[in-house]
Amino acid sequence: MGFADAGFNGSDIKTPNLDKLAQEGAHFDQFYALPMCTPTRAALMTGRYPLRYGLQTGVIPAAGTYGVPVDEYLLPQALKDAGYKTAMVGKWHLGHAKPEFWPRQRGFDYFYGALVGEIDHFKHSSHGVKDWYRNNKPLKETGFDNSLFGNEAERVVEGHDGKSPLFLYLAFTAPHTPFQAPQEHLDRFKGIADENRRKYAAMISVMDDGVGKVVTALEKKGMRENTLIVFHSDNGGVNNSLFAGDSKVSGNLPASNAPFRDGKGTLYEGGTRVAALANWPGKIKPGVVGSVVHVVDMYPTLAALAEAKLEKNKPLDGMNVWDALSEGKPSPRSEVVYNVDPMAGAVRKGDWKLVWKASLPQKVELFNLAEDKVEAHDLAAANPDKVKELQGRITELASEMVPPQLLMDAVRLIYFAPPVMADPATLFSLGD
Repeated sequence: MGFADAGFNGSDIKTPNLDKLAQEGAHFDQFYALPMCTPTRAALMTGRYPLRYGLQTGVIPAAGTYGVPVDEYLLPQALKDAGYKTAMVGKWHLGHAKPEFWPRQRGFDYFYGALVGEIDHFKHSSHGVKDWYRNNKPLKETGFDNSLFGNEAERVVEGHDGKSPLFLYLAFTAPHTPFQAPQEHLDRFKGIADENRRKYAAMISVMDDGVGKVVTALEKKGMRENTLIVFHSDNGGVNNSLFAGDSKVSGNLPASNAPFRDGKGTLYEGGTRVAALANWPGKIKPGVVGSVVHVVDMYPTLAALAEAKLEKNKPLDGMNVWDALSEGKPSPRSEVVYNVDPMAGAVRKGDWKLVWKASLPQKVELFNLAEDKVEAHDLAAANPDKVKELQGRITELASEMVPPQLLMDAVRLIYFAPPVMADPATLFSLGD
């Protein structure tokens, strides 16, 4: 979802339920995710940069055999150990090839949804293979996936017994490709001429409707006053077909990350600074959170609120940012690690941001985000000491990272797989 594709960030796409939460709570001006889906979800679940466990490069492909390592102590595990009931509805994308990677084995008491990164929203399949589960069992259902996710999340809240607190992780696939939506939602946007933009807007409205159902269910259940809601995208909106996903996309890519540069898959602000809000009646002061928050900060912040003991986790990169969320106080975070992998890296310290394309031909860009949030003016040549400092930090992080699991899996597929041989029958049409 593009930064500018939420109503509370000025979009013409109507998101009334999200807008109400933003208006009555806090919405973020500088909430950072990773450039792509799997790394962001992993950072949320671990409170640690994906470079530390090999999920820093790309996303887990349909043929991928890896996932978040099982020795990582995930957020639902921490909350479950603190007495919470834990439920996940939606898209997982943190490991599907082995059952030990699946949500039910990673701390969730209940799971409903899809395991891989992209499915047909109506057929619930990837490359023709069904990907739709309740807990650990395949499920056959009809309906638009994001509508089903909203309905299921509503049921989770309605069915909660109240004897234990509840952690619900609701991960819509909207508005990820393929661009598809129910007709009733398409009809809401008849005034949008571009077909992809109309479908994209309709997908966002399905998600917004689902959020509204959950909020209403919380109110009816008497849980709303004691519930913190956090909403954020997993990366910037896609504006390059290279990062659109498995589906073939024709026509315009409709996401808007305005005013920021570029989008999904890149280390620029448009790929990483995302639409986000937090709402808790009476606990979060309405307004804009202007200070820097990173997705890894959700783990220690939520764990602290839940009084969860962080004794089984590995060292966290996240920080407790509750005071910034709730009262608008300065965030303790002075650094943003956008990502670091063998090919590129980007970090921000204070207002200074370095983007380093390390693969040949190399490219180094330096920006001052306080003066140039759209990253239009490269200041690297005029500030060699700052470039050296930030390159040193990227190099330090690179020395701590483990090899990307995607690249290791690619090596396995290419060099340790049986040969793909031509069908001898084709020789008859070739002659000698």
